[in-house]
Amino acid sequence: MVPRVREVAPRARGTGGSHHTAVQSTPRGPKARRPPPGESKVRACGTMEYVTRIVIIGGGPGGYEAALVAASLGAEVTVVDCDGLGGASVLTDCVPSKTLIATAEVMTTFDSSYEELGIIVEDDTPHIDRPARVVGVDLGKVNRRVKRLALAQSHDITASVTRAGGRVMRGRGRLEPGQAPDGSRKVTVTAADGTSEGLIADAVLIATGAHPREIPDALPDGERILNWTQVYDLDELPEELIVVGSGVTGAEFAGAYQALGSRVTLVSSRDRVLPGEDPDAAAVLEDVFRRRGMNVMARSRAQSAKRVGDRVEVTLADGRTISGTHCLMAVGSIPNTEGIGLEAAGVKLTDSGHVWTDKVSRTTAPGVYAAGDCTGVFALASVAAMQGRIAMYHFLGDAVTPLNLKTVSANVFTDPEIATVGYSQADVDSGKIDARVVKLPLLRNPRAKMQGIRDGFVKLFCRPGTGIVVGGVVVSPRASELIHPISIAVDNNLTVEQIASAFTVYPSLSGSIAEVARQLHSRKTAGE
Repeated sequence: MVPRVREVAPRARGTGGSHHTAVQSTPRGPKARRPPPGESKVRACGTMEYVTRIVIIGGGPGGYEAALVAASLGAEVTVVDCDGLGGASVLTDCVPSKTLIATAEVMTTFDSSYEELGIIVEDDTPHIDRPARVVGVDLGKVNRRVKRLALAQSHDITASVTRAGGRVMRGRGRLEPGQAPDGSRKVTVTAADGTSEGLIADAVLIATGAHPREIPDALPDGERILNWTQVYDLDELPEELIVVGSGVTGAEFAGAYQALGSRVTLVSSRDRVLPGEDPDAAAVLEDVFRRRGMNVMARSRAQSAKRVGDRVEVTLADGRTISGTHCLMAVGSIPNTEGIGLEAAGVKLTDSGHVWTDKVSRTTAPGVYAAGDCTGVFALASVAAMQGRIAMYHFLGDAVTPLNLKTVSANVFTDPEIATVGYSQADVDSGKIDARVVKLPLLRNPRAKMQGIRDGFVKLFCRPGTGIVVGGVVVSPRASELIHPISIAVDNNLTVEQIASAFTVYPSLSGSIAEVARQLHSRKTAGE
């Protein structure tokens, strides 16, 4: 690729900007520097600006956020993507699933409104003394809305990148082996029609994401046996849905389809739902699932799934079989790292196929960074975006803070939601960190009582000597919103005393956060 040449006006040297994008005045003795390798340079009015070339393979959160940062720092950015900016997060995963869940939340509100709040929805069906479901869902319409919103979000992201000065190329990128003498690398982009174009880059970011893992004897057909990218093609609600996998994806879809009206069976190979989450939170959710009629099968590993007429038969490892109208396979994901030249270019992959990275997103190949699900760090859009931003800040010489996973907040979008940040109960139980723990059920919260919220709690972890907050768990409706003050506390080393002394609205669910902090502070001052 021929570097883009542009005229620039003289500007003063900054004190802390990127050494790759800084304007260089007339050389002054020994501190004068040479152009960084591989950069094009433009002379204008006695100044020189070096334009760094960045190529990003993959347009998900890690890719497009990196593009926005690089463009803002003056780099020449090209994003190579084959599906549309936003990646799986926007097109087939996070945005679509949470849009579907938003509809499911409304259905849950209707289902619980009579018992908890005394609201009656009347029609010609049974007498109000015999509660019946009188609100239904048009899944075809729901899914059309899901797809429409996902595409709109993708178009908005593309517009943001191009408006910032980035170039978006549709195609598949491949990192070529070796480096040029000036340190640059080559990326070959192959379009859908087979044509290819070579791009020269001073730095390459790999942000290729991941795809659903498949079991050989349970391959999705897109009609009855589905992965999580295919559920949005359904026009009718599954009457009996078998969800294989009780991790975050499986639990979210199981809860959503149960709320929409499906009879759901959740097959878990572990002893509980959400084995990677806080055990108290998982216990609450599993109790809610069972109370609402879900068939939760623990310690049951699925071995195969096959079509039998208009039904699906799932065979378990112990020989038992389950029958349903549809089956959703939610058994993990595989990084998209094959066939793009990574190992030949010197990029180390882990045994699972993920790209190895350090805390500033560098791979083992000079000038090559990676971000997002392909790294296996945390399968979260927020983490992918942060990895991408950190990579660009680091390469372009801007101030950068290495990735700190103990400040990452995450949320499971079930009903109730489960939000976490910082150190966990498992860390405390294993002795990884010495911390005091207090858990306060939401049943004691006046706002929760008013809203008919029966399930959930707030839990905080703090250091015994200083009272510094090191972690927290919130299980409640909209826990994703309530976790933010705890995230701020963890990120800024705030103490339980500081949280307890801050005003909260009365009545409010956030009042429970302050109450837990007060209890922890009381125990600290009491010397427990």
